[in-house]
Amino acid sequence: MAADGLRERNKNRKREAILRAAHQLFAERGYETATITDIAERAEVSRRTVTLYFPTKLSLALAHLDALETRLDAAISEREPGWSAIDAVEHWLYSELDQPAELNALTERMLTLNPELLAPHKARMAEIVEAGARRLVEETGTPPHDRDARMTAAAAAALCSSLGPEPTRDDIVAVMTFLRAGVEALTSRDD
Repeated sequence: MAADGLRERNKNRKREAILRAAHQLFAERGYETATITDIAERAEVSRRTVTLYFPTKLSLALAHLDALETRLDAAISEREPGWSAIDAVEHWLYSELDQPAELNALTERMLTLNPELLAPHKARMAEIVEAGARRLVEETGTPPHDRDARMTAAAAAALCSSLGPEPTRDDIVAVMTFLRAGVEALTSRDD
């Protein structure tokens, strides 16, 4: 059993090393120029290992969003009894402050220096918003294409995105105050 824990930690370290190497190279050389071989060399793993973890360069470039969605989904699905999805998002944002800032900063630099990644990044964010809307719809029991649930999910995604790579607690307070006011405006309109 201890071996399973060690194996999992080693896999996570290897995955993080590959991801860090990719984002560094994408920021230094550009997304199109950096190769899987370059990434493997920088991460000190084989080319095959890179492709086992990340089948394409694009999956490397968007992996931070996959990880973000996984953490957010866990925060919502495993939230405290009595918490709304919005409460879970707030708790998740505070827990995100503990994530390594280095990788977030690398990701921001990679996106800034590689505009060709902005469209796939936005498309992946749209998928996350869609998943958030589905979560809100499930929670409230509203119809699947409910406008208010979709607006809330889109606002939450936009506000969370506006925080940038190194938000402060005050930034999170401001975002959540704005989001809760918007949700309150929607629900009071229906009364």
